[in-house]
Amino acid sequence: DAASLAEAVDKLEADFPGIKERIVGEDGEIRRFVNVYVNGEDVRFLSNLSTALNASDEVSIVPAVAGGV
Repeated sequence: DAASLAEAVDKLEADFPGIKERIVGEDGEIRRFVNVYVNGEDVRFLSNLSTALNASDEVSIVPAVAGGV
């Protein structure tokens, strides 16, 4: 129940204190190594945190993973 991705992140923060700082940096932008998708579309190519949401939209928050052998 959020009109934008920013509002959704704020609602997550209310339920899970501290999560917002892991998603959003001090500059107010999505952290460099966190990927956020709305319906499979990278929000960096949409409107970032201003991306509008509908009730049926699927939001995925995926931390980047690196490493290996």
